[in-house]
Amino acid sequence: MRAVRIHEHGGPEVVRCEQAPEPAPKANEVLIEVRACALNHLDMWVRGGLPGLSLTMPHTLGSDAAGVVIGVGELCSRVKVGDRVLVAPGRSSWQTYECLRGDDNLSRDFGLHGYQYPGVHAEKIAIPEVNALPIPGELSFEEAASVPLVFQTAWHMLVGNAKIRFGEDVLILGASSGVGIAAVQIAKLFHCNVIATAGGPEKLAKAKALGADHVIDHYEQDIKSEVRRITGKRGVDVVFEHVGKATWTHSTASLAHHGRLVTCGATTGSDVGLDLRHLFARQLSLQGSFMGRMSELWDVLRCFDKGLLKPVVDRVFPLAEASAAHAYLADKKQFGKVVMVP
Repeated sequence: MRAVRIHEHGGPEVVRCEQAPEPAPKANEVLIEVRACALNHLDMWVRGGLPGLSLTMPHTLGSDAAGVVIGVGELCSRVKVGDRVLVAPGRSSWQTYECLRGDDNLSRDFGLHGYQYPGVHAEKIAIPEVNALPIPGELSFEEAASVPLVFQTAWHMLVGNAKIRFGEDVLILGASSGVGIAAVQIAKLFHCNVIATAGGPEKLAKAKALGADHVIDHYEQDIKSEVRRITGKRGVDVVFEHVGKATWTHSTASLAHHGRLVTCGATTGSDVGLDLRHLFARQLSLQGSFMGRMSELWDVLRCFDKGLLKPVVDRVFPLAEASAAHAYLADKKQFGKVVMVP
């Protein structure tokens, strides 16, 4: 079978779609024939080499995939051969205290496919049965593969951490990314006033079509000034941040008194400044967020099943063109998810 692997860290040129050994499922695992898999910025960071990251090479990339079950281990009972499933990106032993209380993403053994665990960008994969979830509604494999990581991350940020409330003002940075698109839709579920940033008229129009009430071109407009204008100088209740250094000052300055900022990434750099006087005088909350609980992914899938959320696929590449797909994502031209199909 073929798999998308790296033998060293570097740019898109180090990504290979090559022959790899076929997986043999353990007793608690299912074997899946992958029909589609989606890229995330995490794949670029792993490919490039994160500080402190130590991988066994060659390393298979990828956290998101969807396909058909073609085999089940002897201990499996919920998933059956022929089921259409998507992959829950986060893995843990389900043996720790954190797991048993429902906070599996806080467990010391929690990790992601394609990062701490072997990835799922391959023609066949073997994963724990607990990580194989039913594809909701009539989603295609390409749509299903684009859902798990970004929607679970955005749900955990807004619902789990920021405790978003109906009718609040919410600023979403980078609304053209996968996690940004998810955040816009989730905030609108709570009837929030959504201010979204993106680069260029085309992406801004798509953000509006997705449900954003106001849009800001983060290349041409001053985010802080626009937020103050839109909110009558009040600021927003929640800032959804994943850009990092390039937007951090605007993000913190855009918060209303007692506002909450939640962040899951730093695509433009992680070295940011903070004036503690503003933090305590304005009673702000800054929260870090990483992935989400397995139960939150089930909540997300129920919303898809009811038609309350929708996936956005930007472009589909053949699996054999994985290197080109990585280069396309790195160019930041997409609005939505970049997907590959075997």
